[in-house]
Amino acid sequence: MSRIGKSVINFPSGIKVENKDNLITVSNGKIELAQQVKEGFEVNIEDGQITVERPSDHKDDRALHGLYRSLINNMIEGLDKGFTKELELVGVGYRASNQGQRLDLSLGFSHNIILELPEEVSLETVSEKGKNPIIKLSSHDKQLLGMIAAKIRSFRKPEPYKGKGVRFVGEIIRRKAGKSA
Repeated sequence: MSRIGKSVINFPSGIKVENKDNLITVSNGKIELAQQVKEGFEVNIEDGQITVERPSDHKDDRALHGLYRSLINNMIEGLDKGFTKELELVGVGYRASNQGQRLDLSLGFSHNIILELPEEVSLETVSEKGKNPIIKLSSHDKQLLGMIAAKIRSFRKPEPYKGKGVRFVGEIIRRKAGKSA
């Protein structure tokens, strides 16, 4: 039984939600997000509340029930508050800078990595003397934000011996002992 799928989504009055041909559209006037829902699922919108009902108790429908509820909730929360992710570059000589939507990373390779970010994601880099560089990403789309943060992290994942690499702020890296003499 899906506990997440059964819970009701409350949304503020400034956000408009529409259901047209199993396409859920959430907008706040300036930004619009959309999510396609599988045929048979019912999304009821009434009095500032949204409920998602599944067509049957089949295993696939039970799996998608909570997923669709979470995706719709993330769209509403993103337009209401927004999402942010922070990445930290740990390592000697690791640097990050940006010019607009272009992120320039120096991660110990022979060349810099230049990544062009989409307009939906806002980018900020913070470099203070004596501290690790931090990349701050923020967006209304949680899915897109997570994909971009994972892509940046994949350029140099944290390694378990010295802990060097790109990690999320607050992420705990399990360290291993080196060679013992």
